[in-house]
Amino acid sequence: MSRPHELSSEKGAAFPIDTVRRSFPALARPASFTFFDNAAGAQVPQGVLDAVCSHLLDRNVQRGGRYAKSMEVDAMIARARASVAALINARDPNEIAFGMNATSFIRLVSLAIGHTLGERNEFIVTDLDHDANIATWFALEKHGAKVIFWRMRADGRLYPEDLDPLLSPRTRLVACTLASHALGSIVDIRAVAERAHRAGAEVFVDSVHYCPHGSIDVQTLDCDYLVCSAYKAFAPHMGFLWGRYELLKSLPTFREDFIPNEPPGKIEAGTFIYENVAGLEAAVAYLETLGESLLDAASTDRSRRAKLACAMEAIRKYEQSLSLAMLAALHDCGAHVYGVGDSNAVRERVPTFCFNLKGIAPSRVTEVMQRAEIGIRDGHMYAPRLMQRLGLSMDTGAVRASLVHYNTLAEIERFAHVLRNLTART
Repeated sequence: MSRPHELSSEKGAAFPIDTVRRSFPALARPASFTFFDNAAGAQVPQGVLDAVCSHLLDRNVQRGGRYAKSMEVDAMIARARASVAALINARDPNEIAFGMNATSFIRLVSLAIGHTLGERNEFIVTDLDHDANIATWFALEKHGAKVIFWRMRADGRLYPEDLDPLLSPRTRLVACTLASHALGSIVDIRAVAERAHRAGAEVFVDSVHYCPHGSIDVQTLDCDYLVCSAYKAFAPHMGFLWGRYELLKSLPTFREDFIPNEPPGKIEAGTFIYENVAGLEAAVAYLETLGESLLDAASTDRSRRAKLACAMEAIRKYEQSLSLAMLAALHDCGAHVYGVGDSNAVRERVPTFCFNLKGIAPSRVTEVMQRAEIGIRDGHMYAPRLMQRLGLSMDTGAVRASLVHYNTLAEIERFAHVLRNLTART
């Protein structure tokens, strides 16, 4: 097995795992703890901590004032919008709205669309998604909406061609994830958008789980809305919404009378947490710096977008090596892996694994891992319909281990050692 620092990115440069880990102070406090619950929230680099502290110390004031510190807040928010726009390749920074989390933005958009239902009153959701991207659309049934399920297949993946018989002139919107927060399966959003748009429907994408794992390009995906909870992408607890400018402008959202009826202001009701926005800007800067270090010296495109795309492509390839090692460890212990379990299909997933061990309760697995200073999660993963589809009880669910680019093969070896000992005693 190759050591992590020997793995190469697609640009040919070695993935700098040692430098990456030094960027995250939490990874050394205490040194023995292994963070394998990143799907519930990732750690943050030093630059994010510095940005949050700097904001609270130096400019903890309200925006919109005529004095310097207030104008600095305005400037920071503008920079953060531009940073997120570069991260996801938005056409206009004003397509980016900041707020509490992805769930609140999904509800905001669903409520707005609920006021505009006509003959197009059908919504397609999936049984692979987090319940936030299902229940919010079911809540529109009282407004006359009809919700239809796009079912995943037995391999834990959604196939765009299965949408064809579900789409009709009545379809208003298809809501789906970019990558499953539970199974790690990746969805071909471009193919989804092609089908939905041919039918005259819109596409709403939950990118919360995919964002830390790979490059997002909303123009290439050709979706209409996209949400993310940034605390899973190395930033503080907050979320952002992207939408096509003309669609955001037409949404009938709540706003105070002094707020212009234009995005992003009309989407951002009230005051959001400015220090967290400063942290998000710094998280994007961290990824940009990583990408700059990996760009081929001969590359003529050294734009922010190019650096960010390079970073996420390198992360994506490095994480495939983590996925291969995790699959091997789980299979060696006889674990039942839900979703993509074939090592030859590793490109179809991110390094998030839901599994169960025969005869061992999920809670028992997490307790044993906790004693070994490894943090993982068990339960229903906020996906009751997925649990039902997998034949699992909401009370017990499954075990989930979720990795990101600061994790290592050595950590997987520790995890595998604990798992082997646990299964050997059973």
